[in-house]
Amino acid sequence: MNRPATALLAALDAVIAVAIGVGIPLIPLTILWAAQFGLAVDWLAFWRASGDLWLLGNGVDLLLTIDPALALRLGVAGAELPFEIGIAPLGLAVVTVLLGLRSGRRLGQTPYPLTGATVGVVSVAALALLVSLSARDAAALPSVPQSILFPAGVWAIGLALGYATAQRRVASLELAQGSAPRQALARLVDRVDAGDRALAALALRAGTIAAAGVVGFAALAMAVVLVVNFSSIVGLYESLQAGILGGVTLTLGQLALLPNIVLWTAAWFVGPGFALGTGSSVSPLGTQLGLVPSLPVFGALPESTPVFAFVGLLVPIVIGFATAALLRPVYLDHVRGSSPRGRIVRLAATSAGGGLVGAGILALLTLWAGGAAGPGRLADVGADPGAVLLWAFVELTLALLLGLLGGASWRPGTTAGRPGATAARPGTTDKTARAARPPADTL
Repeated sequence: MNRPATALLAALDAVIAVAIGVGIPLIPLTILWAAQFGLAVDWLAFWRASGDLWLLGNGVDLLLTIDPALALRLGVAGAELPFEIGIAPLGLAVVTVLLGLRSGRRLGQTPYPLTGATVGVVSVAALALLVSLSARDAAALPSVPQSILFPAGVWAIGLALGYATAQRRVASLELAQGSAPRQALARLVDRVDAGDRALAALALRAGTIAAAGVVGFAALAMAVVLVVNFSSIVGLYESLQAGILGGVTLTLGQLALLPNIVLWTAAWFVGPGFALGTGSSVSPLGTQLGLVPSLPVFGALPESTPVFAFVGLLVPIVIGFATAALLRPVYLDHVRGSSPRGRIVRLAATSAGGGLVGAGILALLTLWAGGAAGPGRLADVGADPGAVLLWAFVELTLALLLGLLGGASWRPGTTAGRPGATAARPGTTDKTARAARPPADTL
């Protein structure tokens, strides 16, 4: 595939991604326009709403202005003044990342991945700008600079993940042409001790696995809570009296917020918990709720702190310990031959590095999942990224340290280093095999 074809493919992927992202809210809203309003309302209002939702889901802030009479009927403090909506329904961002991942994998199989990535990112930025300009209204104003940067940035994340996991069939001509900078970077990296580089990679790997484990466990726990509180959720659906189409639209909106709720649940297990308005708190150490948004999914929220809720704080510790225990054989391979003092320093550095990586990932996801959801007290929704960073760093660092100290000392599928195993070869006696066995690895 030549360079123009690669650029055209990347631009086409960008157009499809934006069309799907905007179409997800636009299709049910169009059905609602036809069935509920009988085509009597201007359809462009639903287009603007869909464009705003897609931009919001990809991190763009919206400035909303409500009619004073409507604000008075709502009875929400601060609704009569323009206010900002900053909370991103991450379900739409996940769609953008997944489509970008698909495009990145395809570009990774071409000789011109950098050209394709550049064209794709620029195309998404241009299309997002067009959506922002077409969706602007006195009642809802998306930020133009953020419309150019944020959707393109989310798309770039997907491209990078896709390229990193692509099965390359041809060599990249662009990367080969840039061999001089790569050689300079390689020489700079070579100045660092090989063992230290390996331990840095191990810390990055351990922190990423631990953060993914916490988020995965949070998703599982949230699913169980939703099933247990299904009757309360259905009761809230019935109280809203939204009808069939309104119920479908409401369900799609909650699905878009599902990743946010998973990340708030992860913050609950880490310790700081999350807020659904200024002055509220939902954490293992205490629950204090005021008025919450009228979403049926919030019917699963506990009105008070469950008994033994503090046990949830063990989740990141157990996951961190299990991660380090499984990675300990790799760690031992890279510290073998070090002095006792060097092993202690490398143990502390690897544990702290992994804890910092895992805590940083959780904090960044928490930052993305929170924001202003309305005027007044609703300006504070989500978890505190700084608190998540601090709590997760302490928990994961301690867990990784204990796991590297007490985990397995052999690789799965091998017998070397396994307690009670012998490495006898044919023609050797058991006594000879025991004498030839290397001493066990110790820290």
